[in-house]
Amino acid sequence: MLRRVQQFIEKNHLLNRKALYLVGLSGGADSVALMLILQELGYRVEAAHCNFKLRSAESDRDENFVRNLCSELDIQLHVIHFDTKEYADLHKVSIEMAARDLRYGYFRQLCKDIGAEGICIAHHRDDAVETLLMNLLRGAGIHGLTGIRAKNDFVIRPLLCLSRREIVEYLDSIGQRYVTDSTNLEGDVLRNKVRLRVLPLLEEIAPGAIANIDKTANYLCEAEKVYDAEVQRESLALKADSGEVSIDEMLRQPSPSVFLHEWLMPFGFNSSQTEQILSAINSEPGREFTSTTHTLVVDRSKLIVEPKSQPMKSIKMPECGTYRYDETITYKVEITEDTNISKSADVATVDADKVKFPLLLRPIENGDWFIPFGMTGRKLVSDYLTDRKFTILQKRRQLALTDASGAIVWLIGCRTDNRFKVSADTTKILRITYKLD
Repeated sequence: MLRRVQQFIEKNHLLNRKALYLVGLSGGADSVALMLILQELGYRVEAAHCNFKLRSAESDRDENFVRNLCSELDIQLHVIHFDTKEYADLHKVSIEMAARDLRYGYFRQLCKDIGAEGICIAHHRDDAVETLLMNLLRGAGIHGLTGIRAKNDFVIRPLLCLSRREIVEYLDSIGQRYVTDSTNLEGDVLRNKVRLRVLPLLEEIAPGAIANIDKTANYLCEAEKVYDAEVQRESLALKADSGEVSIDEMLRQPSPSVFLHEWLMPFGFNSSQTEQILSAINSEPGREFTSTTHTLVVDRSKLIVEPKSQPMKSIKMPECGTYRYDETITYKVEITEDTNISKSADVATVDADKVKFPLLLRPIENGDWFIPFGMTGRKLVSDYLTDRKFTILQKRRQLALTDASGAIVWLIGCRTDNRFKVSADTTKILRITYKLD
């Protein structure tokens, strides 16, 4: 068994004999076995124990057991206490999620403090199969069907090659005691139901089922590499990192739904939304979808995803001066006798005598119209922006500068209104400049 663990460590490049590692030591069979095995194999380890104060006397029993065990084995022990319930209430998360956040946050910081290369966790083959089955029940994609990774960032799992039975038999063979978390025996939690009911039934129906499911997860891990490489190739071909994807080009991919799911998942969109977006491509142009952090729009010929932005506001400019629109943009309004006409998109020059204060900087509205510089007929702002191929999200961010009469003087960054143009009779120019800090 020790040889199998060592081969697994070497195959997956998990540990370096010259480095220091932490072992997450709860006192249960799995973590005790992990610490003993790594010590037996000659790796430098220290132990870390978290007391979550969730099981009253049993939590203290576990801590005392761990302290005594590390003392007997002459292994440095680090212990921390958490008020898990208070953390869960404060952050509005479940107790299970609170414990996970606290545990891994502590492990990460402790690794930095003592110079450890990572934290070794005692997940075994049965845990990986449980995770796969739970993800399958929840409708996971290929990434959820690969079980548990042997290494993920600073978290290392050297015992994934062993079954729970092998671990217990190993401890029994050397006469090593361990503690049992009573909550692991309660059948009211999904993972416990899978562990206590489903896995034994699968083994009864098909002996070797757990090992075979684990093999399948390993096959899927290899398939996942091919899958990820193809998705990455498609993303590069479609230039998806720009936040925009051509609908026609996406639909020509081998699996548009797979590409769309993988592209949008990091932005917080779920699989249900992916299906709705695909349906909207042909039937609901202009439809918007939101995640907690991003907005996606089904535009005319492309899908556009952007971070959520604050609603656009209006500011009044009663006289010349400098005005801050937000943290990044300022506007400068001045009257000058320099009659040179600006050709820059961020500077507008108009006839000062034709403009009446106060000015109003505001988002464009339905029905807005203006007479674009150089033209004689009015044009709806929405049509003008459409002609310039503005997306829905770009239109939503577009600002207009109006004067006291309500007429648009300048469509910011685009075009001034021909009614306010500088002519041979102009004596003073109103210059408006916007600047990004």
